[in-house]
Amino acid sequence: MKKYRQNLSLLILLFTLSQFSFGQNSSIKGTVSDGKLAIEFVDVILKNTIDSTKVANYAVTDIAGNFALENIPSGDYLLQFKLIGFKTFRQKIKFTGSPIAIGTITLESDTNLLNAVVVNSQKKQIQKTDEGFVFNAVSNISQSGGTATDMLKSIPSVAVDADGGITLRGKSPMILINGKNSAITNMDQIAASSIESIEVISNPTAKYDANAESGIINIKLKKNNQSGINGAVVLGSGFGAKGRLNSSVLLNQKTEKWNFGLGYDNRFAGRTKKIKGDRTNNFIDDEHFIYQNRNDERTEGLQNLKLNIDFSPNERNSFSFEALGNIESQDNDETLHTQVNTSANQFFSNNIRHSLELERSKVGELAFSYDRKFDDDRKGLNASITSSFNKHRENTDIDTNNYDQYNAQIADAFLQRTHNYEHENISNAIVNYSFPVSEKSIIETGYKGTFRFFNSDFQSADMTNGEYLVNPLASNSFKFNEQINAVYGLLNSFIGDKENPKWKYNLGLRAENVSNTGATKNNSDRFNNDYLKLFPSASLQMNLTADEFVKIDYSKRINRPDLDDLNPFVDITDALNPHGGNPYLKPEIIHIAEMSYNKEWSKYSFSTNAFYRNATDAIRQYAELQDNGVILLQPRNIGSTITYGLETIFSLKPIGFYDANISITAFEQKINGSNLAQDVVNSAFSWYGKIINNFVPWKGGKLQIIGNYNSSLATPQGKRIPIYNVDMGFQQKLGKGNARLGLVVTDMFNTLESGYKNNTFLFSNNRTSKSDTRALMLTFAYTFKSDFKEKLLENQFSTE
Repeated sequence: MKKYRQNLSLLILLFTLSQFSFGQNSSIKGTVSDGKLAIEFVDVILKNTIDSTKVANYAVTDIAGNFALENIPSGDYLLQFKLIGFKTFRQKIKFTGSPIAIGTITLESDTNLLNAVVVNSQKKQIQKTDEGFVFNAVSNISQSGGTATDMLKSIPSVAVDADGGITLRGKSPMILINGKNSAITNMDQIAASSIESIEVISNPTAKYDANAESGIINIKLKKNNQSGINGAVVLGSGFGAKGRLNSSVLLNQKTEKWNFGLGYDNRFAGRTKKIKGDRTNNFIDDEHFIYQNRNDERTEGLQNLKLNIDFSPNERNSFSFEALGNIESQDNDETLHTQVNTSANQFFSNNIRHSLELERSKVGELAFSYDRKFDDDRKGLNASITSSFNKHRENTDIDTNNYDQYNAQIADAFLQRTHNYEHENISNAIVNYSFPVSEKSIIETGYKGTFRFFNSDFQSADMTNGEYLVNPLASNSFKFNEQINAVYGLLNSFIGDKENPKWKYNLGLRAENVSNTGATKNNSDRFNNDYLKLFPSASLQMNLTADEFVKIDYSKRINRPDLDDLNPFVDITDALNPHGGNPYLKPEIIHIAEMSYNKEWSKYSFSTNAFYRNATDAIRQYAELQDNGVILLQPRNIGSTITYGLETIFSLKPIGFYDANISITAFEQKINGSNLAQDVVNSAFSWYGKIINNFVPWKGGKLQIIGNYNSSLATPQGKRIPIYNVDMGFQQKLGKGNARLGLVVTDMFNTLESGYKNNTFLFSNNRTSKSDTRALMLTFAYTFKSDFKEKLLENQFSTE
């Protein structure tokens, strides 16, 4: 027994010593900026003062300007900060073994630097921030020729179904373009080649719009700031079921005070889709069993043009102008076959419905912004005005042929025409001001005004006696106006040393006044809302070490119904499954709590978040069986939903030629819709898993393999089916490095499909949708001027 106690004591001692040793973090950390914004790609070089020819340690700043030098022995060192376009900064460091936080280093611009110098550095794929994380598009080479929707499939905690539906932690997020609300709401309207990074803010503070229940996804478009004249071109082509083509061009010229940029990209694709569905109406004898098969032949076109002009008359003031033009076209040739049987499974009806749908969309967006710097870098002022316009036209020709049980046609085809013309304008006015109130505290405050105008005209006409006559019961117009005025205040402070605070916290309050009106032309639907609501937020972060922290957050949010939810028009393309909006929806109110832990090592990083979300008047799609056997799908307010779960992101680079990012989001969702029907109560466990593998098989080559799995997701009346796929991308440097060749295979095993299974008291139905998601793309890219840093090649090729 004595020997046992001695061995146990020895084990405890060894364990304590090992933990003590592990906790010793011999590191130097800090941040680099230009006095206004953080600087990425800065080479941070640590040299021993005894022998300055040898590099003792090395790091590169991330997107937030942060760097960390690990495992440094005690001694005297010289710290250097180097980046093309800036003067080299040097600082002496005496290191005794304890962690050092040197704060913010400000670099000065150097306009005399030659264009021929190349910086060799590489972005991290996923970078943790205080509010979430940033996914760098440079790291994704598996979505060449794709769209923002394709890019979002690779991002942790984000799920994208086969029909392009985007959810974050099981709910639709707010999506911003360059930090602003935009009329571009369809992510297929943004080419992947134009994206620089995607920021995910999981639990926003009072600084951000309250209309973000599950969080915010901010898509940042590319903008080059390198000196001189730069440019690049990308050409790509491939095929799925049909051919695909994409190209991009980017030009830029920067002088000491001016920066001009022009970019153009396009993509054209032919696609197919097959949909299968079956339904059983429990208490209808005639239309009891319904079987449907649908085939789509779709042609898509997308073109984007972007212009940016920046002017900095001096070091304190800068002005920016951006213009974005977007043209999208979609032609869909759809054939739907419907077979209906009685409860005895005998023939009741049979028809083939063919529709040709032509969609055209034009978006224009203008943005003006101003930034002001002060002597105290904790003080700042910025303002912006943006306005975007969207004109959408959709024309559909429909013919329906009915057949008897022997497949003989009954009478002539029934002909219909519909059109839906939409005009939308969204404008934003934003002012943000931050100022210190003490040595340790900063207050951020600001105003945001959002102004939205929407006008939709829907018309349905039937062929009668050789001419199309408008059906007044199925035609209408809808006008919607909304104004949101918001002000916020946010206190950021810390406790402890300025360079290495033990505690960081913020307290915020946002007030939003919403006023909107909506009405149809015949006044069948009319509403008017005017309300003021307060949205508090708070967070507390404890820094365990310089690279390890624990954080808790709380915020109150709102989910206001969007235009698609409110627009009362009913789409009748599928006569047995029409869908439309609900103008009488109320906003849902959400309380969110989150606790997170983050730890970084030299070759690994780990982040995990436990979250809880409680929503009342939750907005969910609801299917209701009509008396004529038709199921109408509309968004409805249900009683409540409770979601709680865990999100984890693990990054590793164990060896030089391989790195990976592994993410898992798991949550339990409880839906209580007993206010609609007694059987509309559901609970389900769901999880998302993603792994991104990056290999460097040889010099100049890179291979990427991405696997995604999304489990079934609860709905008020059933579940959505699981989704899974694997994408692969490869790129090879050619010649002196100015050219790249890329190969991409999406959905390698052709497994990506979406659908749902519903089971209610009145009916049960199943539906699956399968597009031609497996495709192969070959891309060639070329850049001129080496300091361009291959901005246009990001998303397809890594920056080196």
